[in-house]
Amino acid sequence: MSDNLIGKELRKKVIYEFKTGWDLLTERENKVLLELNEEYKSFLDRGKTERECIREIIETAKEHGYVSIKEVIAGEVKLEPGTKIYANNRDKAAVMLVIGSEPLEKGMHIVGAHVDVPRLDLKPNPLYEDGGMAFFKTHYYGGIKKYQWTAIPLALHGVVIKKNGEKLNIVIGEDEKDPVFFITDLLPHLAKDQAEKKLSEGITGEGLNILIGSIPFKDQEIKERVKLNIMRILNEKYGIYEDDFFVAEVEAVPAGKAKDVGFDKSMVGAHGHDDRVCAFTALKAVLDIETPNKTAVALFVDKEEVGSMGNTGMESRFFENVVAELIAIQNQGPIELLIRRSMANSKVLSGDVGAAFDPNFPDVLDKRNAAYLGKGVILVKYTGVRGKSGSNDANAEFLAEIRNIFNDNEVLWQVGELGKVDQGGGGTIAYILANYGAEVVDCGVPVLSMHAPLEIVSKVDVYMTYKAYHAFFKV
Repeated sequence: MSDNLIGKELRKKVIYEFKTGWDLLTERENKVLLELNEEYKSFLDRGKTERECIREIIETAKEHGYVSIKEVIAGEVKLEPGTKIYANNRDKAAVMLVIGSEPLEKGMHIVGAHVDVPRLDLKPNPLYEDGGMAFFKTHYYGGIKKYQWTAIPLALHGVVIKKNGEKLNIVIGEDEKDPVFFITDLLPHLAKDQAEKKLSEGITGEGLNILIGSIPFKDQEIKERVKLNIMRILNEKYGIYEDDFFVAEVEAVPAGKAKDVGFDKSMVGAHGHDDRVCAFTALKAVLDIETPNKTAVALFVDKEEVGSMGNTGMESRFFENVVAELIAIQNQGPIELLIRRSMANSKVLSGDVGAAFDPNFPDVLDKRNAAYLGKGVILVKYTGVRGKSGSNDANAEFLAEIRNIFNDNEVLWQVGELGKVDQGGGGTIAYILANYGAEVVDCGVPVLSMHAPLEIVSKVDVYMTYKAYHAFFKV
């Protein structure tokens, strides 16, 4: 055999090459992939806030035979292998479980994703008038580039609690007949001073004010006539008074539906891929599980973009309390040690997105350790900042186990980091679950334009992430 042939055989044997997913799909898989992504786009359109997303998840769970944990606690549903349970945490977080044949103390297989996304929240006292126009003041949520939110159509989604206790769900700007809203920007002809500022300072947080109207109320003797006219419209249509905003949760998000991207329609462009793409794939994966060995858990949490704090974030005791309730039923009593064992014996895929390599900005990523669009689900051993600060650093033994699961189930996967070592960094919910003693690794979809009002993912990566989560659940 020639040296050339020997070299080719040796390279094939010992060198790993990350493959492109589109080259590996069968005709059947391609059809499944397309159907899955159509479902995903609809999921995004129906769930533009964490409340809407959780509502969609719970309604889907009910349709597939999941019962409320309240029914299990009350003894109305027997807790046995195969029982499908959901728990709702204040309409902002949720968990779905398929009880396994092994006791909970032996651990669970958990995929955890967050459903909150970067956005603009209305301030508690948002409505004001200036220059003959009415505006809403906002406070941005999560890490955003503020300038990206100007001069794009926005929709308002949220919850208003009226004085009589009625909960009003608001969606304005998504229907074809609805108005949309804008944050104005400065014309380039007068932007000399703005252009000389740092990019992060060109638009300030206090400058993210949403234009909502300009017609004054008819009575010329009244002050702030435009503001009054806006309140008249809101009161007549929704029964809202100004002080209802003081206790409301209203978010501004980009208006419009998720769309295919590219002539080949190979990608999806939408608001909130981070992290609803992992929430959706976890949902789809757990729905396809019947009676696993280990209890399968799809966990959907809030507040990750602002540190996972609060009673709906991963730092809360919500999930731990759900596990405690189920262990108490399985063991006829609240046994603290078994709860700890269950959490410590668990294995977790922290479902969160990673930064995809962007040829327009090549300098911030190490090409050899970057995720690429279309090359499958990404495993991220560690996140954190610079010297892995604040990171869960997954153990080699667990990574090797996940590699075997993915390879055995023909899941296309890749490895990557968030960016170059000293470039910046970020985190996920992984470290919180690892604090219980669980084995955890970040595992999700590569994203272009992460945290922009509109982000981009590859359809083949969405499909491979679903396959990855499903393979993990069924082990």
